[in-house]
Amino acid sequence: MANQWRRVVAALAHPDRRTVWAAAALEGSADLAESKRAKAAAALQDAGLLDADGNAVTAVFGELLESTPEVRRDGAERFIRNERIEQYPAKQPDRDELLGWVAAALPPERMSERELGIRLTVVVDDVVTLRRYLVDAGLVSRTPDGAIYQVVQCPAVSAASGTLEG
Repeated sequence: MANQWRRVVAALAHPDRRTVWAAAALEGSADLAESKRAKAAAALQDAGLLDADGNAVTAVFGELLESTPEVRRDGAERFIRNERIEQYPAKQPDRDELLGWVAAALPPERMSERELGIRLTVVVDDVVTLRRYLVDAGLVSRTPDGAIYQVVQCPAVSAASGTLEG
């Protein structure tokens, strides 16, 4: 989400998109009282969006985009948003790194299927798929009856932060 603002600013930097957005934002809105309009204009001037005459300053969008470099994430972090798995990588080495991030955050003790599921819900909604990926990758073992699970490898992964507590 660190770069979400860039999409908004980039969209508003384009005059046609800004016009469509402004029309949509104004549609159905009641007329503002003069005091509210003046207060809003002052706030927009402070933000650099209006000049002293009340004219729109559109160059601010391009300037913002140019002044702040895009945050590039590496490794498993490319697939994680807000400490949750956003998507599974298509390439196996990337998937292995992501699964290693999950396994490194799991506790070493034996867990029931339910306990493991509770911990995995911290990072993903589809617990069944993630659990299967962890077992298939050899990072988590399970008893033949599928009742007990345990981490068998904990690779060091830079994206790992803490433990998965459910």
